[in-house]
Amino acid sequence: MKNKAPNFKIPSTNNEILELNDVKSKYKVLYFYPKDNTPGCTTETRDFNSLLPKFKKLGCEVIGVSKDSMESHEKFKDKFKIKFDLVSDVKLEAIKAYKVWGKKKFMGREFMGLIRSTFLIKENEIIKEWRSVRVKDHAKEVLDFLKKSIQ
Repeated sequence: MKNKAPNFKIPSTNNEILELNDVKSKYKVLYFYPKDNTPGCTTETRDFNSLLPKFKKLGCEVIGVSKDSMESHEKFKDKFKIKFDLVSDVKLEAIKAYKVWGKKKFMGREFMGLIRSTFLIKENEIIKEWRSVRVKDHAKEVLDFLKKSIQ
């Protein structure tokens, strides 16, 4: 079953509004992560960054989304030399459209937050989704799945 990938227009670190449907690559990896500069999110982002040339070779753009401010994204991007766009979804538009906002538990507390999730999109259709992602080797798993889908 294919699902249409919800389009969005949200500020991005390329100094413009990123409209998902305008991203010209055949494939897009849209990964939602809770917070810049936290251990898991940093690992996940650096993994996608180090595999970026392989994604690009397969005609795939990588886009990171969190509700952090643009200022936070810029610092995060500079600090780790991230070569793809980070989207600042402070109004939770894409986050809610992709249903990645929900109840989380941490140290006995329950609260609403972003649930780490990744979507592989081909020509504006979601072809695979990963929910409640474990960071270790996740970027490689997405890349391996993409390679298999292309063959």
